[in-house]
Amino acid sequence: MIIDKIKQRLGNQFSRNIGWLGMATVGNRIFRLGTTVSLARLFNPHEYGLMAIIYTINGFAEVFTLRAGINAKIIYADENELATVCQTSFCLNWLFCMMLVVTQCALSYPIATFYGEKELIFPLCAVSVIYLMLPMAMIQSALIQRENRLKIVALSNLIQTLIANLVTICLAWFGFGIWSIILAMVLSTPAWVIVNYLNHSWRPAKKFTLHKWQDITGFGSSMLGIELLDKIRLNLDYLILGRFLGVEALGIYFFAFNAGLGISQSVIKAIVAALFPYLCAVREDFEQLRDRYFSSLKTSAIIIISLVLLQSSLAPFYVPIVFGSKWSDGIPILIIICLSAIPLSFSLATYQLLNSVGKINLTLKWNMLYTVFFALSLLLVAKHGAIWVAVTVLICQTSTLFFSYWATKNVFKTLA
Repeated sequence: MIIDKIKQRLGNQFSRNIGWLGMATVGNRIFRLGTTVSLARLFNPHEYGLMAIIYTINGFAEVFTLRAGINAKIIYADENELATVCQTSFCLNWLFCMMLVVTQCALSYPIATFYGEKELIFPLCAVSVIYLMLPMAMIQSALIQRENRLKIVALSNLIQTLIANLVTICLAWFGFGIWSIILAMVLSTPAWVIVNYLNHSWRPAKKFTLHKWQDITGFGSSMLGIELLDKIRLNLDYLILGRFLGVEALGIYFFAFNAGLGISQSVIKAIVAALFPYLCAVREDFEQLRDRYFSSLKTSAIIIISLVLLQSSLAPFYVPIVFGSKWSDGIPILIIICLSAIPLSFSLATYQLLNSVGKINLTLKWNMLYTVFFALSLLLVAKHGAIWVAVTVLICQTSTLFFSYWATKNVFKTLA
């Protein structure tokens, strides 16, 4: 009986997609573990802090490629409008990505001045080259997700991560410092482009068009707002710590965050990537939507809670051995941040449910309100040290469970 239930749970499309993305995630984490260990032993806290700033700026910039919004629109689009949506999205991608390159280069000096680190200017300009590669395969990637072929998504991510980590380790060992990170990001992106491009037959028409761009950007702008607010929350602690406590303190915190939540966050991203198209496929069928959502939620909870409890309990043992004793001060921060992955997984699943039934504005409004609350909370405790920032992150993330409960109840009450 129990075995049959397990087989049934693991046999649906969502579980298979999670399986592919999960295997890719395990592979990614194995590769990244080697990188994290190498950088922890080769980089000092100051260099780790610079790396945190570069990753943060790049993360914010990638939001403005409209990658998430356009992907969601293509996945959500009706079949009769799909061709138009894809062609217009392709043109919009190029426009936004070219503007991003110019904007990031222009802002590199003010950002470097803000942190008092002039050596950030050229790395920030160099990493912007990535934005000119993404449009070559963004539509193909979205269509692959629409077709639930997440095996390809997993493969492209795995190959890109493998190349990035190998390049990072090699260059770091040869003393390239933070440039080992920049060059790895730039050199690994073509792998993602090639895999997605070759695995879907869609090709752009030889014309520039912005037909129905308002419809696409209207949907995409809501997703942009949600993703931007999400990036702000995920990186606000870095921005505040780097400014108030210095780059070295940021380096210790970033190490703890990367070595702790990094693993859980990768798994959560895999689950979220699988969940949205899985729910969209049955958004017109109330019973199937409800069954798919709650079944997926149970599967996600089992995976995330087990992983988080295992990792946080073992942190005092593996951090000094694997990464070196110089990072032992970051263990309490690592444990606290790791625990915040549990409520985070539930809130992200709720957002996918709301988006799949067209309640994207509710997701946006909640994210705006929560981001203000989160920012004010961090500003109140930032000067007391990194440990208090970590505790605040956990408390704020836990508070989102109240919204998740209310929003889920509201969706299924409305649809009933």
